[in-house]
Amino acid sequence: MLCRAASAQAPALPPGTTLTLEEAVARALSANPTVRAARLRRAIDLAGVGVARERPNPDAHVEIERETPHQAVGMAFPLETGGKRARRIALGEAALRTADAELALVVVDIRASVRRAYFTRQIADARLLLHDELVALAVRVRDAAQTRFDSGSAPRLEVLQAQLALADAENQRTAAEGQAVAARAQFNALLDLPLDGVIPLATSLDVVPATFATEAIARARSGSTELAIIDRRLEEQRARIGLARALQIPDVIPETTITHGNAPEFNIGWRVAVGVTVPLFSRRRAGVVLEEATLTQLAAEREATLARITVDVTSAAALADAQRRQFLRYRDEIVPQALEIERLADDSYRLGQTGLAAYLQALEGTRDARLRSLQAASDFQAALADLERTMGVPLP
Repeated sequence: MLCRAASAQAPALPPGTTLTLEEAVARALSANPTVRAARLRRAIDLAGVGVARERPNPDAHVEIERETPHQAVGMAFPLETGGKRARRIALGEAALRTADAELALVVVDIRASVRRAYFTRQIADARLLLHDELVALAVRVRDAAQTRFDSGSAPRLEVLQAQLALADAENQRTAAEGQAVAARAQFNALLDLPLDGVIPLATSLDVVPATFATEAIARARSGSTELAIIDRRLEEQRARIGLARALQIPDVIPETTITHGNAPEFNIGWRVAVGVTVPLFSRRRAGVVLEEATLTQLAAEREATLARITVDVTSAAALADAQRRQFLRYRDEIVPQALEIERLADDSYRLGQTGLAAYLQALEGTRDARLRSLQAASDFQAALADLERTMGVPLP
């Protein structure tokens, strides 16, 4: 049943569905194969707790001897002392909590991957749309140059330059189309959707969350899944120490035996015995030392991880804030100015006030500004995804 559940695909999205970022994340957390595989780990650890709850079986023996008594049937019942069974169960439950923390880390990683893929696809579509506009504009420029050449107001050089600009625009559109298809496939794969499916995206690039290093560090320290895993491993290691100490206490093995064939004294007899391991050569102290040393190493690892996360989150938050301010400047200042320059250059060329070279230069400047704006948006969303992954907790 578990195998069938792991391999079953999530239901397809109905036609006309649009996806916000949060809806895409929710879909990925329910349908992504990596998350489904990670969730199966819990069944393994639950079974491990069941194994820990098992009690040792009795040992039965049958003896047939030449001497009297000739037959004997006995059973030995191992009795665990020192709370060994309870310690095993505690260790199994601690391992279960560690698996839950590891699943949470997978979830955070998938969330960051979905954010990156979501906006990568959206920006790739925006680039393709921009190149469509540039191709259409290049067609208009070619037609205008041809019209001016036919009227004798422009040399043939301008026509050739316009045709070259159109070919270059079409070539760049081909590359942008390939990038859009690749981004769509990667995004759909995360959501377990058909790779060639086209799902409209609803979250706008204009949604620009602010990032603050102090808040990010506080959230990372209180909710980091990476730190949570180490904390669960520390609990698990303490349970191992408890079990190792319990194993130092010898178990008691009561035994009872029924004998037969001791005539003429008696026909059926009995005897009882108690066995116990004598800690003559080893008191299992080395096992306790091993587990305690591992606990010390894990504690040091947690301190090192906390220090690293603090540095990484500070750096990632600073980078995300810089990328945010850069994107906003492109969106609110640079691109509007570039579009205004393009409009003026278009009017100037059509009125014959400037030549084609100046017009193409203005168009190239506008195109570069808009492409850099999209790249700034891509860098900002990538920085947010890195910040979310570094924090180990979803962004607010």
